[in-house]
Amino acid sequence: MDHKILIVEDDQSISEMVSESLKKEGYEVSVVFDGEEALTLFDNKEFDLILLDLMLPKIDGIECLKLIRSKSVVPVLIISAKDEDVDKALGLGFGADDYISKPFSMIELKARVKALIRRTTHYKSDAIKKQDTIKIGDLVVDMNSYSVKKFDNYLQLTAKEFNILKLFITNPTHVYTKAQLYNLVWQEEYFKDMNVINVHIRRLREKIEDDPSNPTYIKTLWGIGYRLGEV
Repeated sequence: MDHKILIVEDDQSISEMVSESLKKEGYEVSVVFDGEEALTLFDNKEFDLILLDLMLPKIDGIECLKLIRSKSVVPVLIISAKDEDVDKALGLGFGADDYISKPFSMIELKARVKALIRRTTHYKSDAIKKQDTIKIGDLVVDMNSYSVKKFDNYLQLTAKEFNILKLFITNPTHVYTKAQLYNLVWQEEYFKDMNVINVHIRRLREKIEDDPSNPTYIKTLWGIGYRLGEV
């Protein structure tokens, strides 16, 4: 069955280019040009991925994203000409899964689309959250005993390190900013000058990665945050 993609982009030349390219890859593509039309179509059809521009007429992209997230966990890839970190963080803070800046290459866009759909298909978040034991790469994570094994050897993770890893595993398509990680794991207000996230991510990588300087389990998206790797 073909994966269904919704493109929400008011620039007709861009939407046509992206649509034709994705159709050639075998995807079933729908195209709309404003936020209002996007939400109407979304309410009447299921999609496997949404490509969402931030600057839209009628209802802007951020508001669209908030309304979509109130109903669904469908992966959302933000497309925007605005490239400031604050805009990326804003989009991801409302639940986007990835971000690509205009102008972009179709090779990069198709790679990100393929990765998001593959991860969503491979890791069914709701099913994962109900599992007691999850195997990811060489790791075996026991959600009940809060233990992690690698090659049958138990890893000595702290509670915070385990909860960070668990967050990524149970939300495999999501990108987390430092503020989101801190709010969800520490359940406290995040202050930008705090280095605690960097320290915990580094220590976690030292325990679970074969090569912490070239991580595969927890990937960094520079200027945005972290996500689960392709393992």
